[in-house]
Formats: sequence, C-alpha cells, structure tokens
Amino acid sequence: MNSWLKYNELLIFLLLLKITKSKNNVSLHQINANLKENLKVSKIVKVLDKEFEIFITHNQIQEAIEKVAKKINNELSGKDVIFLGILNGAFMFASDLYKNLTFNSQISFLKLASYSGTSSSGNVKRLIGINEDIKDKTVVIIEDIIDTGFTIDNIMKQLKGYEPAEIKIATFLFKPAAYQTDIPIDYIGMEIPNDFIIGYGLDYNGFGRNLKHIYKIVE
Repeated sequence: MNSWLKYNELLIFLLLLKITKSKNNVSLHQINANLKENLKVSKIVKVLDKEFEIFITHNQIQEAIEKVAKKINNELSGKDVIFLGILNGAFMFASDLYKNLTFNSQISFLKLASYSGTSSSGNVKRLIGINEDIKDKTVVIIEDIIDTGFTIDNIMKQLKGYEPAEIKIATFLFKPAAYQTDIPIDYIGMEIPNDFIIGYGLDYNGFGRNLKHIYKIVE
C-alpha cells in the first residue's frame, strides 16, 4: 500500500513538472522510468558477510555512459582508436560504452589485480599483456573505477613502451578524494565519495559483479 501511495504521489509530481516544464529540458519519460525503477530496486543486498545499500541505479548508469560515449564520439571520431578494457571490473562498462560508439575502432582487454577485500592493496601485477599492435594509435583505457590512481599509473607506464600516438583514460567511476596521482582523466561517468561499492562489474572478494545496480557498503 505504501509503495502504491508513493507511486501516485510521484505521478502527481510528474504532472506538475509537465505543466511547469523543466529548465534543464529533462525527458519526462526518462524521469518516470527512473522513478519506477527506484520503486522496484532492492534497497539492501547481502554479499558474503557484508550488507550493501543501493547507490546508483541501472538507468542512472546508462545515462552517464551515454554522456561519456557522446564526448568520445565527438573527440575521437576519425582517429585510429583501440580501447583497452581493464578486467575484471570494467567488462560491463566496456561493453555498454562500446555499444554507444558510432565510429570504427578496436577493443581488447588487459587483466591486472590490485584489490583484496574492501580496500586497494596498492600492489599491481600484470596478469595478461597486450597482443595487439598499438603503435601510433590512440589508446583509450577503460576502467570501472579509479580511486588511488596507482593501477592507472602502472598501466600508463606499461603502455607508453608500445609507442602509441596518445593515451586517453575513460572511467565509469572516479573517487577524487582518494586520488593520489596527477594523471589527467579524460572521460568520467560519475564522481563518487570514497565508499566501497559493488555491482555492475565491481566485486567484493569476487562476488557481486552480476548486480545490475551499484551498491555501497553499509557501515
């Protein structure tokens, strides 16, 4: 009953919004879709021994990706581009981002390990190298999340040895409060606080990657 009342209140809000119009020209259809989604989302999930609460919904994720893709399309169209997704976490973001690109390009994947538990270990090891020739190409690194920046710094150092024309960085999530390097990030989906999160490719000890929404840990 509470959900039914809440949804009707939201419909009234949408009607008022349609009458007054949004200054930012926001799509009413998209707002309604987001509100419906929020009513259906599981607010709390348990993964192993920890609980996580909803943080970013699937619709919000897709909206952010579309904006990143639009910027990449505008800036890199016409160049010889190869995208390098960083496994395991970036596989969902890389897939959704790549589907929104409108120019010819290549994509491949690197695998590194830096996480154990709920914090970054600071130790980055190269598990899978590059097999493609990236010399004189525009390389776009695709990351799920950048926090300290140690991983991206390590990747940049490795890639420069292959003599690409330029290296760009695209990350879905960025934690500015945790960032400890001065490497510029070219494409950012969302900036978030320094919370531990899971879902949409991000994991807790290997679990939770399959969640379509992003959740943050309940302290």
